Amino acid sequence: MNIPGTAFNRRSVTLLLAALTLSAGAAFAADSAAPKVKFATSEGDFVVEVYPDKAPKTVENFLQYVKDKHYDGTVFHRVINNFMVQGGGYDGAYAEKKTRAPVVHEGREALAKGGPKNVVGTLAMARTNEPNSASSQFFINVKDNDFLNPSTLAPGYTVFGKVTSGMDVVNKIKSVPTGSGGPFPSDVPKTPVVIKSATLVN
Repeated sequence: MNIPGTAFNRRSVTLLLAALTLSAGAAFAADSAAPKVKFATSEGDFVVEVYPDKAPKTVENFLQYVKDKHYDGTVFHRVINNFMVQGGGYDGAYAEKKTRAPVVHEGREALAKGGPKNVVGTLAMARTNEPNSASSQFFINVKDNDFLNPSTLAPGYTVFGKVTSGMDVVNKIKSVPTGSGGPFPSDVPKTPVVIKSATLVN
């Protein structure tokens, strides 16, 4: 028995599945093309990917620091469990490393382009109260921090990448005992968590 529309429906489903497959492949290709940086730390290794299509100036700035070996030998100087881990600015003696000029804030623009929010595993730029003050320091969110997202009332923090492997290492870092250290009264790992190297891997 022929059911009206069966051939058309089957053809439609086939075409839909093919389109979805192509779409998924394109998305995967885009993610695969994203630059990736491997961080080798004293707690283990993790890899992040960054999104120049969402925050071009921020990503260019970050990758230049990677290429300049700026992060090698720096520490995670601010670690707050259930919030974030921050590094990229101080060496093992808590001396602040020299940086280039600050990068323009791209928080709202990145979000408008479909960039990620400040959720678990995402990579964002640290800054002072001045939005356009970010230089080399970055942080990794270890929980969903909605209040850090850009809004009409606040500039928020520019998210420009995410951890793609080694989140277990980031979770180890967030859980280390902390106290005072160097110029900081709190939140400093009692045993330094050192970034041995940061290397562009693609």
